[in-house]
Amino acid sequence: MISKKVSVTIFGTLAESKLYSGYANGDYISNMGAYVVTRRRISGDSFYGVVVAVVTLSDGSEKLVVAHEGDIYYEPELLTILGSLKNIRIAEIKCLYEKSCGGLIFHKARHGTKVLLVKNNNGRYWSFPKGHIEKGETEKQTAIREIKEETGLDVQIIDGFREVSDYCPFGKIRKRVVFFLAQTFSDNVKIQESEIDSFIWVDLQQAKRKCCYDNDLRVLDKAEIYINKYLK
Repeated sequence: MISKKVSVTIFGTLAESKLYSGYANGDYISNMGAYVVTRRRISGDSFYGVVVAVVTLSDGSEKLVVAHEGDIYYEPELLTILGSLKNIRIAEIKCLYEKSCGGLIFHKARHGTKVLLVKNNNGRYWSFPKGHIEKGETEKQTAIREIKEETGLDVQIIDGFREVSDYCPFGKIRKRVVFFLAQTFSDNVKIQESEIDSFIWVDLQQAKRKCCYDNDLRVLDKAEIYINKYLK
């Protein structure tokens, strides 16, 4: 149902006109309960938009979350908006748009600069530590938290470096990953075994040979330029 276009018959206004309730209809969807989220007021009793999330309530029922086509809502914002509803408990939420933050971690050793690559559980490719942004966090706070959880490392985010990767990892889900350049003063990694399968410290050229995704290679190229120019 995610990403489908639907028409919503609105029967109620909630949360200071940022949230409406109604019933959605569309391909394979008939009179399904829906919430409409919006950043602008809706006039009339009908709305045409895109399903940006599906929520499962504590009683097991499902409701759609519908927004204007092109409007991007990530999980923390949706949970904040839906959290204004009284007597409603959300057990699960699946979103069309996902956002993660992480870091290209580097460590200056005696034999040159090394970067950390990790391989997720069941993953086949080397990449960088990252994870979903949580409610109330900034991008940098998410990156620092996820790096600490997955690697045990304390890092310092380097100002002036922020790279964005947009892609569709599966189905219609649209994912954005924000990478920062993060310096650590220790190479003592303690992996989070529930998330990370293995790790390696390599120099930048070795990292480019091990990484497969174009987005990761682009981040490595820009990080190399930044490190050589500003952090020598």
